[in-house]
Amino acid sequence: MTFIFVTIMLDMLAMGMIAPVLPRLITEFEGGSTVRAAEMMGLFATVWALMQFFCSPLLGSLSDRFGRRPIVLTSNFGLGLDYIVMALAPNMSWLFLGRVVSGITSSSVPTAMAYITDVTPPEKRAASFGMVSAALGLGLVLGPALGGLLGNHDPRLPFWVSAALSLVNALYGLFVLPESLPPEKRGSFSWKRANPVGSLVLLKRHRMLLGLACVLLLSYLTQQSFNTWVLYLDYRYGWSDRAVGLSLGAVGMGSILVGGFLVRRVVKLLGERRTMLVGYGVGWIGFAIFGFAHSGKEFLIGIPLMSTWGLAWPAAQGLMTPHVAANEQGQLQGALQGLRGIASLIGPGLFSWTFAEAIRPGNPLHLPGPGTPFMMASLMLLVAVPLTMWVTREKRGLGVPD
Repeated sequence: MTFIFVTIMLDMLAMGMIAPVLPRLITEFEGGSTVRAAEMMGLFATVWALMQFFCSPLLGSLSDRFGRRPIVLTSNFGLGLDYIVMALAPNMSWLFLGRVVSGITSSSVPTAMAYITDVTPPEKRAASFGMVSAALGLGLVLGPALGGLLGNHDPRLPFWVSAALSLVNALYGLFVLPESLPPEKRGSFSWKRANPVGSLVLLKRHRMLLGLACVLLLSYLTQQSFNTWVLYLDYRYGWSDRAVGLSLGAVGMGSILVGGFLVRRVVKLLGERRTMLVGYGVGWIGFAIFGFAHSGKEFLIGIPLMSTWGLAWPAAQGLMTPHVAANEQGQLQGALQGLRGIASLIGPGLFSWTFAEAIRPGNPLHLPGPGTPFMMASLMLLVAVPLTMWVTREKRGLGVPD
């Protein structure tokens, strides 16, 4: 568990470190044109999401056949070498290739999640998945800050440091990480199950799996509203880069506190089903505050309420994993990551377009205002509450006793 936690945290830290410098490097390759750089950034994000969509189910299925350890280690080594390629990239083509490979090698997260399922009893899985949320939050807090600091010296330095972190982590795992899936529990590999569409078929096996997958898809789409965070805070409240960065740091700290400290306690007290309901039932209020807040101070009130949303995802994972065999846990996590990939393809454009239309002079669509994207996100989480209640209801074969 410690190694997997460190692996995910370092992956997120490395990704966060290059976030502040990648746009600057792209702008440099595009001769200083911000317009062209923005277009390329959109292309990079789309391709990265496509790689995640196609490769996450594949790596998850491969881990069900050959074990978790080789997939995790190969991904870590590949990610380290990929960052080296990006650090040395002499032109846009090489940088683009590096981003494609990054999307592939970063698709090992489902395997890491399957590893957690292998080594954790069902009653403790939600707490373990909560620690994953804490790792993601830690990377969100530390990565951009460290990347910005290193990038001030050299825009390519964060790539070198990210490469070093990934390779050291891979070497550590090579000598420390044991295999979690014994040969007798492994399944056969099938391209039918390993492709993105085929992996989603697994979710149809049990109505509760399918229902919770729909709930998680709403949650993943909600997460994409953060693509308008910087633009919204600048447009509506006139916040500086420092203030925006601190607000994102507060979001990351919320993820750490909820995932690392609250999930285990709340699940123990309320059970997984009620924990999900609390997460969505409070989280939507935070997004509503984001959308309606008239001042920056009011906006900040929404962050701790929104952070409560982080209770829902680990609890949902805890409810889903018992319905899948040991040799299919990788396929399940790959399917869920595929849903995240779908959200990553749809969400950025959806929320960005909505924000643009809401602030367009004359507002031809008569949208409520610049906070419309966050109002949409709030509505998605609000819909998730009754949907969660329905798909996890008891005594009808659709849920589990709570």
